[in-house]
Amino acid sequence: METLINSKYTSSPHKATYRNSIIAEDPEIDAYSRIVIEATNKVSPAVVQITTTLKKRQSMPQGGTGSGFLISSEGFIVTNSHVVNGAHEIVVNLPDGTSHQAEVKGDDPSTDIAVIRIYDNSLPFARFGDSRKLNVGQLVIAIGNPLGFQYTVTAGVVSALGRSMRSYTGRLIESIIQTDAALNPGNSGGPLINSAGEVIGINTAIITQAQGLCFAVGSSVAEYVVGKLITGKKVRRALLGIEGHTIILPQRVIVYNQLSINRGILILKILENRTADNSQLKNGDIIVGINAAPVGSVDELYLQMNEELIHKRVHLDVLRKGVRIAISAILGEA
Repeated sequence: METLINSKYTSSPHKATYRNSIIAEDPEIDAYSRIVIEATNKVSPAVVQITTTLKKRQSMPQGGTGSGFLISSEGFIVTNSHVVNGAHEIVVNLPDGTSHQAEVKGDDPSTDIAVIRIYDNSLPFARFGDSRKLNVGQLVIAIGNPLGFQYTVTAGVVSALGRSMRSYTGRLIESIIQTDAALNPGNSGGPLINSAGEVIGINTAIITQAQGLCFAVGSSVAEYVVGKLITGKKVRRALLGIEGHTIILPQRVIVYNQLSINRGILILKILENRTADNSQLKNGDIIVGINAAPVGSVDELYLQMNEELIHKRVHLDVLRKGVRIAISAILGEA
């Protein structure tokens, strides 16, 4: 695989580095702008526009647009499932102005993630970062193609972590990042990056009735799903059957219960599921561990519940009214 600067999108292997050095020396550019510019320069050559054609019975073909980003020089592209699901034809437009027919290599509606592929050589690509290391208030940058305007950049902060939301199929997506970086239709599938130019989320949804409420699937979940899809494996996952989000724990609770983490997953709703037994859990419980491993976020809990735990009994560490207790549950299959 080649790095971003060693691609046909730069006339010289040193062009991107040279451009960033000029930016760093320009006294007219403030520190905040410099961070955004340098991070964007690292990733934008790998961001693509996706156009699709859908075949519908007794009607003219309809189409849509979205975004995606290359993750390898061999042409693998990550995007949202809802961007390409059911598409009869997929065309990928690259930043150099060329277009390529793409094929779907894998699709996981449960996390709204899909992998498509084009066939070309020496393509630029972006790298995943670790969304588990994000903090509320941290700078993030969204790159995409909103409303047909190609390669648009917006910046904001992480507003909240560990959210849950429902995908277009009605299934619950966990470990969602909430940001106020502006997104619009067409941004779906594009990367949410940190100041180092690493992809820490895949932009997936907005609330149209509100301002500054935008959501992305965390990279730690996305990278796991993408790995499965590229190798042609079915994405299977265990299910606890809860709705919840990450919260910060009071210091007195941490000390009293001798916890090694300062966060937990607050259970908002217990979901009925015939394949799972979560009857010992209650609304308002805070999960802080599973099978002796501390879990401080929905993201971390999701990663622990791999397919090996489907239909298996697990031991949960739970805070109930501020006191740590041990309970058990049998995980189902999502």
